Amino acid sequence: MVERELRDPPEGQLRLRTLACGVCHSDVLAVEGQRADPTQPIVPGHEVIGIIDAVAQGVDDRWRIGDRVGLGFLGGPCGQCDYCRYGDFVNCTDQPQPGTTVDGGYAETVYARPSGLVRIPEGFDALTAAPLLCAGVTVFNALRAGQAPPNSLVAVQGIGGLGHLGIQYAKRMGYRVVAVARGKEKSSLARDLGADHIVDSSVEDTAEALTALGGATAIVATAASGPSMAALIPGLRPRGRLVVVGASPEAIPVQTSDLIFGGRSISGSLTGSAIDNEDNLAFALTHQIAPMIEPLPFAEAPRAYERMMSGRARFRVVLDFTKTS
Repeated sequence: MVERELRDPPEGQLRLRTLACGVCHSDVLAVEGQRADPTQPIVPGHEVIGIIDAVAQGVDDRWRIGDRVGLGFLGGPCGQCDYCRYGDFVNCTDQPQPGTTVDGGYAETVYARPSGLVRIPEGFDALTAAPLLCAGVTVFNALRAGQAPPNSLVAVQGIGGLGHLGIQYAKRMGYRVVAVARGKEKSSLARDLGADHIVDSSVEDTAEALTALGGATAIVATAASGPSMAALIPGLRPRGRLVVVGASPEAIPVQTSDLIFGGRSISGSLTGSAIDNEDNLAFALTHQIAPMIEPLPFAEAPRAYERMMSGRARFRVVLDFTKTS
């Protein structure tokens, strides 16, 4: 824990007073130095809810002091690169990543581009909303990328920080939901979250189980295991899509015949833009989708990070800046 001098935001940026910040596995990029320049100190955190308390010159007047806003994994597109000009803001080549390339939300004060800010709906508790800015929008957009028709079979692999939200979103989007996990201990939780079917991948052939249910039109893979993702592909129905959001150090070994016959496909999905996140929050609030959280005071940030990395958190740890102990 260090103290820094409070400064005005640079031209074209704003300053936030942090209310809450989710603790995400991607914070490992900052903490463990897994980034382009690991010698440069970086404050982790990219699931930030805060109040604007300073606005520099060059910021549109729609952003005002006192506004409650959020900041996710992507810190705001530049609006000038080729990808931005095509409207592909997620792949902007000049976009800061809070907590990875610029200082993030494990801090009482955060500086941000206005293009990265997300308006937080009234009535949304900051501790609940924070994890939705990364984990929530990740599965929300992955399900949209799956392009599954309403009432079709959609599977969510893994019941963790991403998966427990993915089940809720999928159910509220009107799908028949299959939860795929190892072991029976999370079966009752998966049912409570909205799963219609449970597949225990530790004792069942996942692809056979999905095929017996008619085949999945889309599968959102959240577990960080390439081989376990590969086992899902034959369980897709023809034209089905496997959408990968779990970052695995292992490759996904694919049988080419599983893709060719049936025209199945595999794609990745990376979080979402600021306006995607506003759609995500509005949908979550309307349908009462919420993460299961473990709040900890900001002063206990190191313990919060360790809790998340241990895999024992159920399911998202959130730093609470309104409490000191």
